[in-house]
Amino acid sequence: MDIDISVVPSPCYLVDERLLTRNLEIMNSVQERTGAKILLAQKGFSMHSLYPLVGKYLHGVTSSSLFEARLGYEKMGKEVHVYAPAYVDSEFDELLEYSDHIVFNSFDQWNRFKDRVKNTPKHISCGIRVNPEYSEIEVPLYDPCYNYSRMGVTLPNFRPEELEGIDGLHFHTMCEQNSDTLERTLKVVEEKFGPYLKGMKWLNFGGGHHITRPDYDLETLVRCILHMKETYGVEIYLEPGEAVALNTGYLVATVLDVMHNGMDIAILDTSAECHMPDVLAMPYRPNIIDAGQPGEYPYTYRLGGMTCLAGDVIGDYSFKEPLKYGDRLVFLDMAHYSMVKNHMFNGVNLPAIVSYNDEEGIKVIKQFAFEDFSGRLS
Repeated sequence: MDIDISVVPSPCYLVDERLLTRNLEIMNSVQERTGAKILLAQKGFSMHSLYPLVGKYLHGVTSSSLFEARLGYEKMGKEVHVYAPAYVDSEFDELLEYSDHIVFNSFDQWNRFKDRVKNTPKHISCGIRVNPEYSEIEVPLYDPCYNYSRMGVTLPNFRPEELEGIDGLHFHTMCEQNSDTLERTLKVVEEKFGPYLKGMKWLNFGGGHHITRPDYDLETLVRCILHMKETYGVEIYLEPGEAVALNTGYLVATVLDVMHNGMDIAILDTSAECHMPDVLAMPYRPNIIDAGQPGEYPYTYRLGGMTCLAGDVIGDYSFKEPLKYGDRLVFLDMAHYSMVKNHMFNGVNLPAIVSYNDEEGIKVIKQFAFEDFSGRLS
């Protein structure tokens, strides 16, 4: 890292705009080769101070709520696509103001709201989410096709007689996967829903495409997109969230105390529970610059957060030198699914939001205060 982390607030999320631009250029190369439209899934990355940069490359945003739709509409100003498992009646009219595409999770939802869509002054393209009942995701928490899933319409429940007014189909069956998974998934989608694609204007491949991962097979992705376009005459959308911000950001934290209880323990000014919840939910162990696996270097520590949750543990790491009060640690790949999922349990403050580019250097975009905590409560 060539950024001076000693001068940023601690803790903070730090996004390197140079790395973000690199990811966007990779995705734009797919758009240019295939004519597909790639959208930012805001559930993975909602750092809207960087939406102008993202909007230079991508066609818009996908949203799963009224607030996400409004955020994309106001902060990026390009296409706004919306999908939710169900829509709230009292929010729907406002949602229409921000939306260009709306995907419905069931035919009952479509029938409930279609007249309101048709009567809105602007044209909104509508779709149905389908569940091909095929997935290669190993963790049920993240599998939209797991048993009894509430996500999408399965073939036995598909109602072709109610497709009037529907422009496209949407599926989302992947999570952090390569394009070989997409290729196998598309075969199932074609087998089950191919007859209905012939009359559609678009097909949305959903998210979970790890397009910017170093080993990602771009050629297979391009082949998949072109095959579906040419076979069915549809426009193709993809909506990766994680791939946009993959490996572009850090979480900078500071050691507050070092103690011993059967092993050495370091307590940080951050928290797995509050600031990187997927560490506990996935679970996974984030990498730290200049740290190794337990025992790899001479000094091994269990890193813990500052909340009173007993399980607020980030993981075990080894270091070349002993940790001490004031040392700064840099967690890798913390731009996605961190800012959007963090919270203030225990009243623990949120990390500051910081970005870096070569022209302006370090920019502290947002720091949080007591009012952010009290304002969420009553």
